Amino acid sequence: MSGTRRQSSEPAIAAGTDKADLEQRRAARRYPDRPIVAVLAVVLRGEEALIVQRAQQPNAGRWGFPGGVLELGETVAEGAMRELFEETGITAKPAGILDVHDAITRDAEGRVQFHYLLIAVRGLWQSGEGEPNDDAAACAWVTRDDIVAGRYPTFPTLLPLLDRAMQSAG
Repeated sequence: MSGTRRQSSEPAIAAGTDKADLEQRRAARRYPDRPIVAVLAVVLRGEEALIVQRAQQPNAGRWGFPGGVLELGETVAEGAMRELFEETGITAKPAGILDVHDAITRDAEGRVQFHYLLIAVRGLWQSGEGEPNDDAAACAWVTRDDIVAGRYPTFPTLLPLLDRAMQSAG
């Protein structure tokens, strides 16, 4: 089932959140006064990894692991698994932190436009095939070869993180 891709016709809005509130929170992430903590869910199913196509800026259209901003009172593992479910409908069991790195985007004047501290959590797939929702325009189960061949425009950090997840899976 390598490269199986599903696309969303329209992003969903979380229950109890109106569109204006969602846009206001997204706008507050531009030109932040401090790094924003975000989580990624790195989920393997056999030789395949789950990736999603970003529907929102920064980097709309690019493929990466499901993830988003950590919420107040939430552990890193809880946040990663929540984002995984919100974006894809997939459930997984957290299995430890894989990596921590900064994602910094500067504007034309060199000012920090976005700064995320990304914490990648390995997830053990439990159920679901993947249906894009929330901030995901599409989702796909892909192999390492799919990424190396350039079939999906991904972030430069995706392949090393995928390799680390595969090594930790044994």
